[in-house]
Amino acid sequence: MNFTYEGTNRRSTSRGGYTRGNSDNFKGNRKGREKREWVRKNGSDADLIEHFHDIDGKNYPTYKSTIGDYDYEMYKIHIDKVQSDPYAPPSLLRVSANPQEIGIPADLLDSPEKRVAVADFLARTFSAYAKETDDISMARPGQEILERSYATVMENYVELRFQLQFQARGRMIMGHRMAKIVDEDLPDIIEATLNFTGDGGVEGHLDNLRKHVETYEDYLALQETLTQRGWIGFIADGSILPRRSGVSDEALSDALAFTSPENLRQTVDLPYAGTVSGMPVLPGITLIVGGGYHGKSTLLSALERSVYGHIPGDGRELVALEPNAVKVRAADGRSIKGVDVSLFINALPTGTPTDNFSTENASGSTSQAASVAEALELGTTTLLIDEDTSATNLMIRDERMRALVAGDKEPITPYVDRIKAMAESGISTVMVMGGSGDYLDCADHVLMMDHYRCVDVTQQAHEVAQKMPRNRGDISGYTAPQERYPLPLKRHGGKAKTRARGVDEIFLDRHTIDVSDVEQIVDSGQTEAIAWALRSLTDPVRATCFRGETSIREGLSALGETMNRHGLDALGAGQKPHFLVRPRLIDIAAALNRYRTLKVEHTPRDIVHPEFEGTSSQTQGSAPTAFSPDTASTTDSADYRDYDEESENDS
Repeated sequence: MNFTYEGTNRRSTSRGGYTRGNSDNFKGNRKGREKREWVRKNGSDADLIEHFHDIDGKNYPTYKSTIGDYDYEMYKIHIDKVQSDPYAPPSLLRVSANPQEIGIPADLLDSPEKRVAVADFLARTFSAYAKETDDISMARPGQEILERSYATVMENYVELRFQLQFQARGRMIMGHRMAKIVDEDLPDIIEATLNFTGDGGVEGHLDNLRKHVETYEDYLALQETLTQRGWIGFIADGSILPRRSGVSDEALSDALAFTSPENLRQTVDLPYAGTVSGMPVLPGITLIVGGGYHGKSTLLSALERSVYGHIPGDGRELVALEPNAVKVRAADGRSIKGVDVSLFINALPTGTPTDNFSTENASGSTSQAASVAEALELGTTTLLIDEDTSATNLMIRDERMRALVAGDKEPITPYVDRIKAMAESGISTVMVMGGSGDYLDCADHVLMMDHYRCVDVTQQAHEVAQKMPRNRGDISGYTAPQERYPLPLKRHGGKAKTRARGVDEIFLDRHTIDVSDVEQIVDSGQTEAIAWALRSLTDPVRATCFRGETSIREGLSALGETMNRHGLDALGAGQKPHFLVRPRLIDIAAALNRYRTLKVEHTPRDIVHPEFEGTSSQTQGSAPTAFSPDTASTTDSADYRDYDEESENDS
């Protein structure tokens, strides 16, 4: 089709600009240089529209002459990187604005947490509108409210990053089509997203923004209440826990709302939701029992996802779990590097020590034991376990098997024998267990799911345990796993490659890291951010690299502080993969632990590097011993950091 759009329907006045047919921001000869360089332009919206008309029909590389910053009065559009040909990944653009000028009230910007919620709202609004086009794209947020690199909000600055497919017929520029996009299609999306003034904006847009922020504020207040009251979780009455399907995280329509057992019901006071009733999840050992298909795993899944806040209408807005809780499961075939699994595995027939255990092909029980040990090494105090994804021989050993296989011939100590001592040391477990009663006599709280209704059956469970006692093999005392000190990895020749695919795979150079068993990674942008975090932590050319002096806990705490100060750009991803989402530090550690080239020691090295000479190890990037929860970024910079590394988002 021969597209002949010529006008500037919305903006017909040219305020200076380009000479027709002349790419006047090209620097240097076209034939006498190894690489073309384009000078960044400053202009108006009319300048950009006119220039696209001017270059219609020219060779595709001439599109690079549009790189620059263009004033659309209420906002600016920045063209940062233009794709090299029509089949390359789309071009990278930004839109920036002053929040006061677009009508965002100051009271929604006065804390880092509120700004994260505002940015999340802007990102999902822009993405929803962009989805309706063929040319404009932005990563699609899920149900969680998270910090995103492609949406930055500060008290005096707003920025969104997105992609635009520059149009071509073969390898010739479709300038008239591009002029229409930047004159109509793109401004329509931007103004529908950023206009909160009530003058030409979407009706109810500001009310929806405020509801989004208030929902997140209530969630954070609920998490703070958990700390104050000594709870590990809370599920509000009226919450909708079931999801639409295995591939949709949206709420199931017509689902039965959660109702807390009367004897467990408590109330909390939240800043916007007011007084809310619901069921606290108490510290200690909590069992979730019941028949198949009655909602046991649904309840646990709602809790595990509630380390994050959820958007209005999700159904889990007032479900919260302490932020460093970890879901652990079996993962056959994963690698283990120097992990202290002696809590559960000892006296191997090969004589291999288990306080510094490594393998390239772990069994189900060994992999789950390692996942528990790795979480405890980082200081988590809440573990979530579902029997459906657990190794049976790590979870239980019944009396008949204990009688048949003597204890001195079984290297695995089942979780049921350790769980009581762990609870006495402050480590809580929330477990779905419908196929064995071995945990009934050690459980502090037993919840039964009966036709999706939650019932407290703790007393009945203890009565059953007394009538049908088992020979308990409880082991007293608990010693935390040893900390590990990662070493820098050797770089192999070639260009560094850092990318991710979905929520399951990370690719660093020639290596693939399978994180499919890390179930609390909920966004493909988190996987990509983890990939760049691992690059930062393991690449010897980076100052943030592990060098044997700091433990995993210390190194990750330092990385978290850096992200708090500078945002996700601090990971060094640069312009190419700019749809990053902030992961939990404990999930970065989980990916690091699955990196097959990881090398660790159990004692710190005392090395002073030339670049740090005269400083202590504490000032070289180590952090306080405590593994602190992730917090919202307080970054005051939205600059790209462009590294000469190859990256790609396959999600």
